[in-house]
Amino acid sequence: MDMQVTQASAKAAFLAANLKAGEHYAGLLLGKNGEPDQHLVVIAVNDATANWTKQTKWAKSVGGDLPGRRELNLLRANMRELFKDDWYWSNETHASDSSYAWFQNFSYGGQYYDLKSAALRAVAVRRFPL
Repeated sequence: MDMQVTQASAKAAFLAANLKAGEHYAGLLLGKNGEPDQHLVVIAVNDATANWTKQTKWAKSVGGDLPGRRELNLLRANMRELFKDDWYWSNETHASDSSYAWFQNFSYGGQYYDLKSAALRAVAVRRFPL
């Protein structure tokens, strides 16, 4: 059997078993520092702007989490059509000051940090570790 057909069949079976209506498969994120590889799924995109705490609560309310910085890069690379050319929160707090969190621009791809009180957009994701 052709390897591509086998991979396509496996992917189709995975998506059928794991994706809910309205969700989008974003791709595979390779694990770093001993973490497992994981499939990433977009649950919903919140085009309303709000502070980091409110967006974190929103993501949990729809059954997900804000993405990490590497996940935001994957989303921009593979799912850009789902997003406005704007800023989206990550789930990562700045290492030296917990009143700041990281975010990504979906227009040109830059990542920066700002006070968690800033009003930005959000995306909720689910992860399937391998």
